[in-house]
Amino acid sequence: MAFGVLGLVVAELFLRVRYGLGNPPLYVADARTGYRLAPNQTLRRRGNRIAINAYSMRGPEISLQRATDTLRVLMVGDSIVNGGWWTDQSELLSLRLQAALEPLNPANFRQVEVLNASANSWGPRNELGYVLRFGTFEAQVVLLVLNTDDLFAIAPHSYDLGRNPQYPTRRPLLALQEAIARRRSYTPSAELQALHDQRGDRVGVNLEALRQLKQVVEAADGRLAIAMTPLRRELEDGPRDYEQIARQRLTAFAQAEGLPYLDFLPQFQQTGSEPLYFDHIHLSAEGNRWVGQALAEWLALSLPLEDRSTPGQERSPDPLQDLW
Repeated sequence: MAFGVLGLVVAELFLRVRYGLGNPPLYVADARTGYRLAPNQTLRRRGNRIAINAYSMRGPEISLQRATDTLRVLMVGDSIVNGGWWTDQSELLSLRLQAALEPLNPANFRQVEVLNASANSWGPRNELGYVLRFGTFEAQVVLLVLNTDDLFAIAPHSYDLGRNPQYPTRRPLLALQEAIARRRSYTPSAELQALHDQRGDRVGVNLEALRQLKQVVEAADGRLAIAMTPLRRELEDGPRDYEQIARQRLTAFAQAEGLPYLDFLPQFQQTGSEPLYFDHIHLSAEGNRWVGQALAEWLALSLPLEDRSTPGQERSPDPLQDLW
């Protein structure tokens, strides 16, 4: 019995120190975003540091008011922007963009801030909900980073929050407890499955969310820009037929709305993209550096980045149509 207890203690310590189990990033329900990362968290997973500030952003604490000599970019997205457990805080896409923008010195700003508002599996309606909840933080640019799957994202929800081991709402008593929970098979709730089975023009609804996001950003004297990263399989086989149609709709939408839009698919196909991916969809640390540099050069050329706003006068109108 003594050896058994000792073995459990050793296993517990190993899982905590080596993998960071027992201290997962926590989530909270939100009527607008469906869910978001719980504020004010600092932890390590598999050696990578994760810090969440008071506004559920992955990043340091920030001021609501932007300094007048600062270019502030609010980057919004899903797990590609968030970086997940596989990305250390220092390697985030938002920080890579910030580092790449600084030497370009657009419009002679003295400093650059890139904020990271993101969560795993968010789609356009979650991201609109975040901006409706918190505003744009007086950012001159709101940069929405999508991937192909986001065009088919379901409505914001919190049905399986605390039930799905990937979205815990409280810390487990033991690291062993978390390890066991993550190895068990997980079945989505009936309510969540109903959302996935819901019929209708899901792409059209998500494009409407982008239109409303544009209105909110422009009402706050900002500019919305959109970038799209491809799935790894799209680099060899190209998008599937339904994905190609959705992508064409996004391109047409961006042109009709006058939105700067960067599709990374052609660039990824023309470069050695293997080191840029962590898995089938997410970027590696090298991918974050490469994409961050490309985004910085594109933003510097595509957007008028002069300071057109007056800090403290941000307006956030209600959306024209409830997408929830």
